[in-house]
Amino acid sequence: EVILDIFATHARTHEAMLQVELAQLMYFRTRLKRMWTHLERVGGGGTGGLGAGRGPGEKQLETDRRLIDKRISELKDRLKEVEDRRIRTVSLRHEQPTVSLVGYTNAGKSTLMRALTGADVLVEDKLFATLDTRTRRWKLPNFGEVLLSDTVGFVRNLPHHLVASFRSTLEEARRADLLLHVVDASSPEAERQ
Repeated sequence: EVILDIFATHARTHEAMLQVELAQLMYFRTRLKRMWTHLERVGGGGTGGLGAGRGPGEKQLETDRRLIDKRISELKDRLKEVEDRRIRTVSLRHEQPTVSLVGYTNAGKSTLMRALTGADVLVEDKLFATLDTRTRRWKLPNFGEVLLSDTVGFVRNLPHHLVASFRSTLEEARRADLLLHVVDASSPEAERQ
């Protein structure tokens, strides 16, 4: 929940907001059961008159689950469109070598990108300051120009359904020619990361 709250706070782009909402709904959907134990059935039911023969009615839990499932489906469709656009954009870059900065959250990926490219990217000492992939041109001496991407940071033990929510963001790293793994050497967890 804390990670989702951090994600929600840092989501700036349309894609990041969609991804965070999807992750939150998928997380909370599994926790609905305990939230509605105090409510009886709502809607339907009845013992005669207009309500006769309609059955016992629907529980609030069932109503909420159905609404959440509908919204999850809508978000997945919209994210699929975003992902398809990203795949097209990334695949058009095949003429130019691509490098993705990867590593744990708060390892210094954005700081390195700023130092290498001079890009005006957000650099903050906090978890998940970057939720969106940013790509900038990087001129390498005796080589030429490459595209350098700053990606969302890794986190240990992130539930699989949350990772799936950020699949399109990870597309940049997946299609890169080179992954540059950034590790904060001062971290006591550096070897594990």
